[in-house]
Amino acid sequence: MPASVRGGPRKPTRPRAEAPASPKARSAARNAAPPAGKLQAARNGGVGVSPGLALTVAGGALIVAVVATLVTGHRAERLGQAMARGVDGEFADLGFKLKTVHIEGASPMAKADILNATALYQDQPTLGLDLADLRARVEGVGWVKSAKVVRLLPDTVFISVEERPALAVWQHSGAMRVIDGEGRIIREADAARFPQLPLVVGQGADQAAGAILPAVNARPRLRDRLEALVRVDDRRWDLRLKDGSLIQLPAIDEESALIQLDQLDQRQRILDLGFARIDLRDPEMVAVRPRDAVLPGQPVAGGA
Repeated sequence: MPASVRGGPRKPTRPRAEAPASPKARSAARNAAPPAGKLQAARNGGVGVSPGLALTVAGGALIVAVVATLVTGHRAERLGQAMARGVDGEFADLGFKLKTVHIEGASPMAKADILNATALYQDQPTLGLDLADLRARVEGVGWVKSAKVVRLLPDTVFISVEERPALAVWQHSGAMRVIDGEGRIIREADAARFPQLPLVVGQGADQAAGAILPAVNARPRLRDRLEALVRVDDRRWDLRLKDGSLIQLPAIDEESALIQLDQLDQRQRILDLGFARIDLRDPEMVAVRPRDAVLPGQPVAGGA
């Protein structure tokens, strides 16, 4: 903890978030991390506290409660808050102050955003933390579906999260946003850092992507050629391939259309033929349109 600048207020410092990446960092983290038993207890929903400590804390809380009942109005509330801060400060002097935030279940990118949202700072009194408010702040992060927050006395906060997995990048109205399987935007995620995710385009594509992408991803030959899924009139999909081909899917029963495409691809390698368009909207017939091209000595033919 750096010394405060003479003549000015001390700037709060973020506590350490344990997310070691290298073997050297992992070794250092093991030396500073809470004991494994403590973390296991936190995962199970509770952490043991010695009877003496519990009695001391209860005594401090009782003093605050008694003082608050002896006065009236807002003065009681202010006095109670002041007493609570005083008790927190006394315990902080005894070592009950924040040194480490342990975040579990989050990806490296999400951990930084979660730590920032907590607004926790180095040497903050741990007994005065409002865990319900802290949990609400964590669950307000776009990455997080749900969270559990546990205080590990004397100096650690344990945060366990269920992260929303990024499903696709959604392009609409000139903006690129990362979305999860429910179509929820992960606000903190930079779309430029997720080139491996499929691109879905158009109004309604965010809400409909979760239903179509598993079927596409289950077909490696189609998936590897895919450039984008384009939502048409918010009712059906066009699959735009990297070679410029367009596969038109029906508004209903997309799976049957994709099975039909599979069968054609197995027999004729239709995905390798470079058609301008493969129309699967009619379940009784597959219509294809060849690319417009002029060969030497050959007249131009209009595509159907």
